[in-house]
Amino acid sequence: MFTMRTYDEIFDLAAERKGGAKALNAMLEDTHAKSTAEIAAIPDDRWLSDMTKRIFQAGFNWKVIESKWSGFEEAFWGFDLARCAMMSDDDLDALVRNTAIVRNPQKIKTVSENAVFLGDLAREHGSVGKAFAEWPSSDYAGLLMMLKKRGSRLGGNSAMYHLRFMGLQSWIFSNDMVAALIREGVIDKAPTSATALKKVQEAFNIWSEQSGRGLSQISRTLALSIGD
Repeated sequence: MFTMRTYDEIFDLAAERKGGAKALNAMLEDTHAKSTAEIAAIPDDRWLSDMTKRIFQAGFNWKVIESKWSGFEEAFWGFDLARCAMMSDDDLDALVRNTAIVRNPQKIKTVSENAVFLGDLAREHGSVGKAFAEWPSSDYAGLLMMLKKRGSRLGGNSAMYHLRFMGLQSWIFSNDMVAALIREGVIDKAPTSATALKKVQEAFNIWSEQSGRGLSQISRTLALSIGD
């Protein structure tokens, strides 16, 4: 097991950089984490919509995707899972020509592939929201690995941003957060393997038990102890 600071010690490092404990706590409140009931109530189509947005934002200007999002919603039939799962070659050809969206064929295909994936989750758990709501934050690493295995283009930060924006307790491997984890001896480089993710999960579980805070606030505290 690794040696690392307690959560309170990391909080103090971040507070010193950010104008004191009161100012830091105000920053940490802005994580947009939802309750289990709120997550479970999110309609299936909204999961596919946000998942698609994060995939298209990867390696691209986020503001451009945001400005075009109403076009995406219309082009992909409101992200209805059943309709998107049945996307035909003719549909794909039309979407590649649609100037209302970003015309990346590989990313467009993920909409159909992830609609199938989310449809399976909905059948297994009653709804997509229930599937994510039921997943314990103490095994967030397992959730990331499931998304990577079963989803399309969900192996990197896209999945983490998706979960954060949908309101789940989550961490995001920003440069500052990774640097803090390396500083604390949890990992020695950016985590990509299942073994590294397990080590990060173990550390977060310890800090959560120490502080009573969720993954999102702990992730933010780590990042703020290094950068902005």
